[in-house]
Amino acid sequence: MAYSALSDVWLLPAAWAVLAAWLVLFLGRGAFWRADQRLPPRESNPRRSWPEVTAVVPARNEAEGIGACVTALLRQDYPGVLRVIVVDDQSTDGTAKCAREAARQMNASSRLEVLTGTPLPENWAGKVWAMDQGVTAAGPVPLLWFTDGDIVHGPDVLQRLVTRIEDRDLSLVSLMVMLSCRGFWERLLIPPFIFFFQMLYPFPWVNDPHRTLAGAAGGCMLLRREALEKVGGFAAMRAARIDDCTLAALLKPHGAIWLGLGTESHSLRDYRQLGEIWRMVARSAYVQLRFSPWRLLGATLVMTFLYAGPVGGLLYGLWTENVWLAMPTLLASLLMLTAYVPTLRLYALNPLRAFSLPIAALFYTLMTLDSARRHYGGRGGAWKGRHYSAPGQER
Repeated sequence: MAYSALSDVWLLPAAWAVLAAWLVLFLGRGAFWRADQRLPPRESNPRRSWPEVTAVVPARNEAEGIGACVTALLRQDYPGVLRVIVVDDQSTDGTAKCAREAARQMNASSRLEVLTGTPLPENWAGKVWAMDQGVTAAGPVPLLWFTDGDIVHGPDVLQRLVTRIEDRDLSLVSLMVMLSCRGFWERLLIPPFIFFFQMLYPFPWVNDPHRTLAGAAGGCMLLRREALEKVGGFAAMRAARIDDCTLAALLKPHGAIWLGLGTESHSLRDYRQLGEIWRMVARSAYVQLRFSPWRLLGATLVMTFLYAGPVGGLLYGLWTENVWLAMPTLLASLLMLTAYVPTLRLYALNPLRAFSLPIAALFYTLMTLDSARRHYGGRGGAWKGRHYSAPGQER
């Protein structure tokens, strides 16, 4: 057996440390990797009374998808009253016209209101301001359903959302919708995006009322108006760049929340080019790190340790014929691959794609570093061209 003084000094402890880290992630972080938090099936015997719901769609330059979005909302098989409000945030591509035309073709114009958004006030994030205007226009409706203008929901999604929020007396129910996963870059990077999100916000922990961890997915959120008013409305998070998780953190102390995977809700937005996914992540990655260079350094080291460590340690251990180095890194690699497989199955992808996770992790690390570079270079985040306030005003 070849001997390596270098591996004895620090590689061996690092190899066992990376195995310990993956054991903790696999066994001690809410089993996030199972990707099993789903809405219950539609009721066979629907409840007798259903609360009124208003769907609010903040839309800026969404002409390409807003028609399909509005059509899917108006086609919801919901026994109660459902109204739809599209907040056209000063679009320049005919978003409002496309929304009205979709409702007209369904003979449902009376159930749709297209609200022309007002100019963005100082210290407000663009999307949050659009959502706030939608809440005001909705009036005293008990439930508010926020959805993006490029998402199509299955016909029974709202009924199942309401069933969950009512049966469990929750303040918020949210779904991570299915993202486009057809092109090469999407298949490489979109499932890891979902995997990393679940790792950051383990859904079982988010759904545990006894834990403080809170998270949500902005593409689909059903919440109680009473709970929103209790925390001060959207004015309490006016500058939030990551609006969904900020809202969840505000609401959870006042009532339990639930976050799951929505297999019947699909995003229409394609990310066929690497640059499109890169911009999506770079827009908010440094915000997630609270604009902290130390958090950035820590995140970079952790990503390198977790995803490059098992593979690099295994290859080096095999090359040097060091079984004590190869064994822990092999086990860590197997845990990493096993944890990723359920997310691949969620997107009906070959489990062998799990071997690409370290490569995807490298890309996301570079995107996060670029997010910091953009911040310090004056190219901070924006929602469809609506720029945000200064970092110091972020909640």
